[in-house]
Amino acid sequence: MNKILYSTRATATGGRDGKARTDDGTFEVTLAAPKELGGNGQGNNPEQLFAAGYAACFLSALKFVSTQGKHARLPTDARVSATVGIGPRADKGFGLAVTLDVSLPGLDASEAEALVAEADSMCPYSHAVRGNIDVALNIASND
Repeated sequence: MNKILYSTRATATGGRDGKARTDDGTFEVTLAAPKELGGNGQGNNPEQLFAAGYAACFLSALKFVSTQGKHARLPTDARVSATVGIGPRADKGFGLAVTLDVSLPGLDASEAEALVAEADSMCPYSHAVRGNIDVALNIASND
């Protein structure tokens, strides 16, 4: 990376059953493991936070790419939903899988695919997980 334009810092205590907070105090969350992983589900978990961050970042990448003049304009009602799953790996430990459902109403399929491909090549979350996490991109257009 050539130049860091922004950084933030968050600290977690208690692991999956604790709290996390940014140093500037603008974000604080109670963490709890989901029932499916033996927790009580009475808080948020890292997979939910990752899903929200990836969805928001990918939508921002779509917005940016659509303003560069090579692709169709992004519909105002565009949406990105991220599904993050966690499960055991074959070798050891746990791994993640992600599905991004991208809704681009009014765009034809080829325009939508081109826009999503370009956004995927620009999104920092996509860069971070490429080669490490299976990511499926589902595109809905004209819906």
